[in-house]
Parts: sequence; structure tokens; C-alpha cells
Amino acid sequence: MMLPTDEFFDYSRRLQAALSGADWGGVGVLANELLECWKEGRQVFLCGNGGSAGNAIHLANDLLYGISKEKGHALRVTALPANSSVVTCLANDQGYEDIFSHQLAVLARERDILIALSGSGNSPNIVKALEQAQEMGMRSFAVLGFSGGKAKELADVPIHFEIDDMQIAEDMQLVVGHMVMQWLYKNNSLAK
Repeated sequence: MMLPTDEFFDYSRRLQAALSGADWGGVGVLANELLECWKEGRQVFLCGNGGSAGNAIHLANDLLYGISKEKGHALRVTALPANSSVVTCLANDQGYEDIFSHQLAVLARERDILIALSGSGNSPNIVKALEQAQEMGMRSFAVLGFSGGKAKELADVPIHFEIDDMQIAEDMQLVVGHMVMQWLYKNNSLAK
């Protein structure tokens, strides 16, 4: 049996390069704004497609439960790709590009937070979600790979990792989410 250790080493090298070359300033802004959102009882919405949708659902769980074990003391958070009935209805009736923006138009309010997760930053439904957030006066963040695409220009705070690898871009989404989650957990007394 042949072990693909060279490929594994190469992957880990590229991931380490993304981590060591990162500008974490936007993550600090995100952490502080989520803390303020928590204090004020505002809502957080996450969206993404494919693996990024899975990451959005994972991170929503972390923000609902992982930041505080005290019942009733956490962020009010919704992962927009999580409800398959809503997503498939909107995709069928309105178009796939509207699956997130339509939900935001109904559920979100001014000063709520949108966190968009995207490898390319060019998915039409991500772009429309960021435009909807802008129109409503929400605060928007986007965790992006590759060139950052259109989302890099639309997000109030783009958190961009210039790496041309979808899996590492998705890894970085979870790294950002877990950094913020652990910081919020350590500082959750500030949200009371």
C-alpha cells in the first residue's frame, strides 16, 4: 500500500502558509462586534454554499452553545442554509440566487450581523445577501478565499485569505469561527 505522505505534507505546508500570512485584524473586529451584538440582543446570520454551508451551520452551533454553557445566555444566531424546506422553496420559486437575501429581508433587522462564507466571493446568492444586508443597514462580514471576488468589495469587513484552494479556504472559515468562539467564551461575562 502506498501512503500519500507527500500530498499530506504539501497540504499542511499550504495551510500553514495561509495561517502564518494572515491578517487577523478583521477577525478582531468581528469578535468585538459579535460581543456587542450579544450584549444588545441583536441577531447574527450566517450563509454559504456547499462546504461553506456546512461551516455556516457548524459555526451557528458554536455561537448558540459553544460560547456559553449557561442556558439562555448566547447569541441569537441563524444559519440561513440550514432549513432545507425554506432553501428549496425559495430556490424553486424565486431562484437560487435569492435563497439568502429573501430570508434576510424577512428575518433580519438593522444593525444585525451577516457573516458570509465563500471560497470565491462571487456566488450570486452570497453577493445578493451582502447587497440585502447593505440595503437594510446590517453590518456584514465575509470570510473569503481566492481573490475575494465581488464579496470583498461589498462586505463591510472582508476577512480575506488569498489562497487558490477551496479546501484551505474552507479550513480558514472554521479557524476564524473557532478563534472568535473561544474568545467569546473567555469573555462571555462581558455580554451580561
